[in-house]
Amino acid sequence: MNRGKKDWKKKRLFRQALARILQKLVNKPLLSAPHTGALKTIAILAQEKYGDAILLTPLLKSLKKEFPETEIHLFTFNKTIAEFFNTDSNIAVIHNVKGNPISYFKGIFCQKFDVLFNTKDHPSTSFLINSLLIRARYRVGIDNEFHRNLYNYLIDIDYHSPVALKNCGLMTFLGKSVAQELCRPYLPPKPVSEKITQFLETSVLEGAIGINISAGGPTRYWTEQNWEIFINAFPEQKIIVLSSPDDLEAKRKLEHTCSTIIASPPTTNLYEAGLIVEKLLLLVTPDTAMVHIASCFNTPVVGLFGKARQDLSRFKPFLIDYAMVVSPTQSVHDITANNVIDAVKKQLQR
Repeated sequence: MNRGKKDWKKKRLFRQALARILQKLVNKPLLSAPHTGALKTIAILAQEKYGDAILLTPLLKSLKKEFPETEIHLFTFNKTIAEFFNTDSNIAVIHNVKGNPISYFKGIFCQKFDVLFNTKDHPSTSFLINSLLIRARYRVGIDNEFHRNLYNYLIDIDYHSPVALKNCGLMTFLGKSVAQELCRPYLPPKPVSEKITQFLETSVLEGAIGINISAGGPTRYWTEQNWEIFINAFPEQKIIVLSSPDDLEAKRKLEHTCSTIIASPPTTNLYEAGLIVEKLLLLVTPDTAMVHIASCFNTPVVGLFGKARQDLSRFKPFLIDYAMVVSPTQSVHDITANNVIDAVKKQLQR
């Protein structure tokens, strides 16, 4: 076992031990009936990655629709997610736990919320502590053995359910139901550069497919060689390359090397990337936030996934036409180019 796995195991054991201690100390009574009282304010603990943030938006949309006068307070745990949501009109206040201590302490000490919701379905040190520190009449979590006795209400949903549906499970506690087809995520609007605006106004995106070469971790990247093989397999197909700023050099290299690629301006935020994805015929991407951006705009996707059941079930493409190409290992780079080519051909035929 390498050092990274050992550290991860130690952290997991610590979180579980902390949860066990808190369970004995807190021992909250469990409610079985939905909430029926006033709902003036609700506190939601937002997870730390872009994909999780995108999959939280269906709940925000549903809450605002059913309870338009309710103030939604979002507690974030890094600057990136605070900035992602700072233009979301469904949210009243953002409290950045690790970035704005004044706002954070006002949130936990100067206000009592009607409901608090922990979006994680597993024990997390920060989320458990904040679930207890933030003052709320009712605390809601997703059912698992380490959440029992810590929350007034536990959402009973299968661990392998799509995360968007898990988040919308909060609505059951509030006496509302949300149909799956209404749980499509969205992207909060962001500024769009003049270059992207001009690019979107051209006709080059008509009939184009997109490839996203970026990913959230080293095991989720596909190799540049495989991308080149894939691109060359579609000599008549217009292709757009999307990437994060960190992979801009690789994007430019592919654009220079492969004649079928249409050069595009770099995107500076996920919203700009989403506006391009919206116009695509199809998106090919590793398992990353771009899968969920495709869901926002109902764009078909071919997703490249490692062999991990929880990723294949919980974070699969949602409410869109899709194909999943699964690696024989935990690493996306072990997927062959031919497997992806075949999957894309089938999607294009459809």
